[in-house]
Amino acid sequence: MKIIALVFAISIVTIATFAQTPAPSAQPLVLTGAIPLPNVQGRMDHFSFDPKGRLFVSALGNNTEEVIDLAAGTVAHVISGIARPQGVAYVPEVNKIFVGSDEGKLNLYDGTSYNLIASLDFGDDVDNLRYDPASKRLYVGYGDGAIAMVDVTTNKPLDQEFKLGGHPESFQLEKNGPNIYVNVPGKKQVAAINRNTGAITRWPLKLDGNFPMALDEANHRLFIATRQPPRLVVLDTTSGHVINTFPCGQDSDDMYYDRARKRIYLVAGEGNISVFQQHDADHYSLLAKVSSAVGARTAGYFGKGPKGFERFYVAVPARADRQAEILIYTVQD
Repeated sequence: MKIIALVFAISIVTIATFAQTPAPSAQPLVLTGAIPLPNVQGRMDHFSFDPKGRLFVSALGNNTEEVIDLAAGTVAHVISGIARPQGVAYVPEVNKIFVGSDEGKLNLYDGTSYNLIASLDFGDDVDNLRYDPASKRLYVGYGDGAIAMVDVTTNKPLDQEFKLGGHPESFQLEKNGPNIYVNVPGKKQVAAINRNTGAITRWPLKLDGNFPMALDEANHRLFIATRQPPRLVVLDTTSGHVINTFPCGQDSDDMYYDRARKRIYLVAGEGNISVFQQHDADHYSLLAKVSSAVGARTAGYFGKGPKGFERFYVAVPARADRQAEILIYTVQD
């Protein structure tokens, strides 16, 4: 009887402990709105964000850069005449919009007038762009395999660039270290570039189609999504070793790491957003698959920001039965 009573007491304590632990939200992302893009046709590519409340969306198939006023929920301006825009980066310190195009141009626009300031020719396929505020440099992935650098104050490319031997897709910059991590899907590799020395370390992958990437710098973890098969890969940046892989949505082109909530958001063209919970550096689980729309594979997530934007934005291309739009998800704790 004493044993039964002890087990019963332990059970009561355990139940009480779990009862005091707040339950997670039923859905980590809740669809709360949409911004129509009635004049946009074709595929849409990457995003950038102005802390004052503008969203820049590269409408690749429409040859336009869409400038969206998030407060009004409308298109505020359209920059037209860009041949298949891909990557975009808004740099608030100089109030300039940098747009990379499939034809190999990096176009620079004034952030107020939207007038063209300069056009830099990199030859072919200017894709992902990343800005480093500390050095005032824009990193430009382009062509058959290189990361170039542009001084955002002078609008001029630097002489140095990093050769990769294959086209760079998504890449991430360390803020407290020298490394750039680059997906090179043509070689089934992740390249780690030391910005100080120029040395490049290459880590092979067994899976194909490593396009999107996100970084948890504090825990030395790199998150990579592959397409064949669709997997989330967790990689240790201190060794290049794969920690684990998990099934995820098919046909992803964007992924974000939410440091505050320890989550990974992976948007997939099959019509959903895979949300993974990070329990610690080595342990993860699928928290939810949130519905989006078929063909929606690029997105923007900008955290809490100066004005409290806690939203996840997903680009939905036009189809026969619906117009193009930006879906707005509210992030739930």
